[in-house]
Amino acid sequence: MQSAIARNYAEALLALAAKENARDQFGALISALADTLERDETFKRFLAAPTVSGAKKNEVLGKALTGQAPSLFVRFVQKMVTNGRQMLLGHVATQYHALRDAEEGRVHARVTVSRAMNDADQAALAVALTAAIGKTVVPHLHVNPAILVILGKGKRQGVVQGRGILSGAARWAAPYVLWGGGWCGS
Repeated sequence: MQSAIARNYAEALLALAAKENARDQFGALISALADTLERDETFKRFLAAPTVSGAKKNEVLGKALTGQAPSLFVRFVQKMVTNGRQMLLGHVATQYHALRDAEEGRVHARVTVSRAMNDADQAALAVALTAAIGKTVVPHLHVNPAILVILGKGKRQGVVQGRGILSGAARWAAPYVLWGGGWCGS
């Protein structure tokens, strides 16, 4: 139920962001607000407190966000508070970004590698994954030094993991493996 409600709010926020031509800005703002809610116990208790009226919460949020966010965004957040949905900010942020990803044909992939990659290698990985699946891939790297894949001659390091990618990995991962510190084709 919460995800359906959050998706409705995310769709409304995306429509407002499109109206303002500020999709990226609204995405960054809803994420920042959701992160604050998750990490700041005082803020979380304030928003969750039944003893604090919605009007007082809206007043405080209005003061905090004015000058930091477009007024349309501030009014959106205040409407969530008025409707008693402020604790769904994190879910709304997640749904907002999922809608943006779908709109732009973008997917996220969890990629486990044996060591940290520099920016050039990460860019090459994104290009290779994008070519392999036909959608723009945003890789999220996780380092696991225990990963070691032996393919043919030599040691080639790197494992691709992720929903929708792992099953096809055997077909295309081998040409794009980390070997000696760089991505290479075989």
